[in-house]
Amino acid sequence: MQNKVKVNIIGAGISGLSAGCYLQMNGFDTQIFEKHSIPGGLCTSWQNGEYTVDGSLHWILGTKEGSGFYKMWSELLNMDNIPFHNHEVRNYIEVKNSCDKYGNKVFKLYTNMEKWRNYMLDISPQDYKVINELVQDIKNLQQFELPPVLYKLPLFASIKRFIGMAHYLKFLVYVSKQKRITNIDIAKKFKHPFLKESFELLFDGQEVKMMVLNFPMAFFDKESAGYPLGGSLKWSERIAENYIRLGGQIHYNTPVKKIILEQNQTKGLLVRNNVIHKSDVVLSTADWYKSIFEYLDGKFVNSKILKLKEEKTLEVYYSILLVTFGLNKNCKELPHFLRFPIDEPLQSPCGNSWDRIETHYYNYDPSLAPEGKTTMSCSFYTKNGNYWIDLRKNNRQKYREEKKKFLDSLTAILEKKFNGFSACIEMVDFATPATVLRYTNNWQGSVQGWLPGKNMAATTPIKPTLPNLKGYYYASHWGIPGGGIPISLIQARDVAKLICKNHKVEFNPLAGKIRNWQAI
Repeated sequence: MQNKVKVNIIGAGISGLSAGCYLQMNGFDTQIFEKHSIPGGLCTSWQNGEYTVDGSLHWILGTKEGSGFYKMWSELLNMDNIPFHNHEVRNYIEVKNSCDKYGNKVFKLYTNMEKWRNYMLDISPQDYKVINELVQDIKNLQQFELPPVLYKLPLFASIKRFIGMAHYLKFLVYVSKQKRITNIDIAKKFKHPFLKESFELLFDGQEVKMMVLNFPMAFFDKESAGYPLGGSLKWSERIAENYIRLGGQIHYNTPVKKIILEQNQTKGLLVRNNVIHKSDVVLSTADWYKSIFEYLDGKFVNSKILKLKEEKTLEVYYSILLVTFGLNKNCKELPHFLRFPIDEPLQSPCGNSWDRIETHYYNYDPSLAPEGKTTMSCSFYTKNGNYWIDLRKNNRQKYREEKKKFLDSLTAILEKKFNGFSACIEMVDFATPATVLRYTNNWQGSVQGWLPGKNMAATTPIKPTLPNLKGYYYASHWGIPGGGIPISLIQARDVAKLICKNHKVEFNPLAGKIRNWQAI
């Protein structure tokens, strides 16, 4: 481009940083405006004393060569230089009413499919048909590059690839089956009571489509869903560093107030202290609601957008209560991710109650705690994030009191489960939906945008542009129901490609890799 197109990007989360990288490497002049003092958005960590609290990642899809996600991450990062930890067991599920043939009440969700198959067959040889079908459903997904990532090829190679893409018709057949079957459907097929109860509790008693389990398990089995050592903020910082290396600029502590318009055309951003930053294009990777109904005052909507706002089409994803403890022991002997039943439900003032608890011991990442110590977190999902948001806003003292009451109840449960737990506590951190809203602007404190609808294969109702508005684009984890970091990456790449197309620029996602990796 002779005269570089200027793009102002709202938000330095994974989508904003990734889109910024793609646009910089394709000749655009970009800058990112972030309300927080650090990059990452929801993909973040923070310090509490000598401990690091991780607020996001359990794994990254595509940490090993052989998947579409690996290709995309490799466009943004030097994956060879990033250390990953691969779990032997994804999580441990303690049941209440049964046990395996050895008297164990904890079901192990192994990441290696053959090991998982043999583990279940050993418990119940009579269930071989359902076990083999379950494992085969996961292995069927491994026949495909997920998601398919296409690059420009010479004519012969393009024809060969087109023929190969017809192979993906089989993928649609597999998905059609797996989007209909739930964990409860699978549970009903088992004869052994331990396996039956384990699958009933696979999602803590909720009935969920098996596709939600099978898709990541296909990656786990290939050791391509590792946890990046260093945690969530470190992952975000790696992308931010590459963005800066490509010539981009990030304005931290700079919340956006409005998108500036002239005759239904974006002209830039109005940020804190009423400073104006002009641009040819505005790309919002921020919260969906805030982008449309605050930055743009709800002027560019249609009936579909209004139905989304009223949650008639999709529901907003859960928010979270995240309680993290810093413990003065390494806890190496404990399972890193355990869900277990409790005698009396844990009550929350927001109206939720839980009869099962999940504990996440970060005993596999020594960078999050001093030597010989570890952090452990408990996550509780709620659809009533607004309770905590409103309480903090209107009655700060009661907000603190309710947090303490909840924390005391939880600590008592953990002391009963892990004898001596209370004596090991050196740090406590309690993040609520109000915390999520304060630092990320995510509507209702949501942690992943929209909940998937009944039809998981349905076309997303979220579009990258708005009706009757020129120069505006949108991409974030809100873009596809289910959200999360993989969606953030896909959305960023797709919107960068669209912006390139509309400005007659040939999209080259490999330009940064070619230009930068030698210097890292």
